[in-house]
Amino acid sequence: MRGADAQQGAMFSYVAPERRVPADHPLRPLRAMTDEALHGLSREFARLYAASGRPSVAPEKLLRALLLQVLYSVRSERLLMEQLEYNLLFRWFVGLGLDDAVWDVTVFTKNRERLLQGAIAQAFFDRVLAQAAQRQLLSDEHFSVDGTLIQAWAGQKSFRPTRAGRQPPPDDPGNPTVDFRGTTRTNDTHASTTDPDARLYRKAHGQEAKLCFLGHVLIENRHGLVVDTRLTRATGTAEREAAIAMTTRVAGPRRITVAGDRGYDTAACVAALRRLHATPHVAQKQHSALDGRTTRHAGYAVSQRVRKRVEEVFGWLKTVGVLRQTRPRGLRRVGWMFTFATAVYNLVRLRTLAAAPG
Repeated sequence: MRGADAQQGAMFSYVAPERRVPADHPLRPLRAMTDEALHGLSREFARLYAASGRPSVAPEKLLRALLLQVLYSVRSERLLMEQLEYNLLFRWFVGLGLDDAVWDVTVFTKNRERLLQGAIAQAFFDRVLAQAAQRQLLSDEHFSVDGTLIQAWAGQKSFRPTRAGRQPPPDDPGNPTVDFRGTTRTNDTHASTTDPDARLYRKAHGQEAKLCFLGHVLIENRHGLVVDTRLTRATGTAEREAAIAMTTRVAGPRRITVAGDRGYDTAACVAALRRLHATPHVAQKQHSALDGRTTRHAGYAVSQRVRKRVEEVFGWLKTVGVLRQTRPRGLRRVGWMFTFATAVYNLVRLRTLAAAPG
């Protein structure tokens, strides 16, 4: 007998969202680690909000929602709110009941500056890293560093002269026709009207120059966990400067190794790393700043092989973490999102390591 296509308009449910999520769902360990990190940030959250007044949306819920946005490659907060309306799994992870109202998308806009001022992304990153240290998953001897382009949310047409004379009115105010042929455009004479912090930059000769930032990570070589991040303006020396700054945070009296690609093989960078008691295991250029005293050791070859794990971080951030072209604008906001997305990568990596046999 064929069943009727009856559609019930309303229904009471006595099953909690917690019971509807399978016990072996991959989000469960992430939720546990996220809650542990957020619990440690309770004092930081308290300092960001007034002691009286109308209660706001809990910052823990906002950060869990942003974490889902990174995990599930949701392009915008508006689409994220749409998912929270009907996605039971998202509601459970964020901490919303079945009948709880979803907040307006402007809540993210109003709270983003508060979270920026509190450096919450860095604090969350540190709390996640502390969990990795508690599980003894971090190496304190061998590291790798690299940088990647993060394309800004700005078009080439927004890159205009900073001291332009009187220009004729555009043929189309919304999308004017612009001819770049025969014109010299540099960061010294031009700037983006959409995102002034973005810089016109290309990673290598023959590649297209784009308005972008540079994202830098320092990983430990044992399990490929990120131990430090930086987001800088795109300049020719930014990668080496960031490498030295990040190495300073992990350096100590004990000698360490820092691996990198050929871009770090300069006399100044190698000398700066050595002053930090860090042996530079960087790939050699034709006229290298390294000699056989460093490259003859077996550890150098190991570092050159393991350092490629940093590309896994960038691949995840750009494909899953939707950071190939970032929607926030400005160095501070893009940097906040870069650090937060890297913390989410560490959470996923920790879940994988915890599930591995032995």
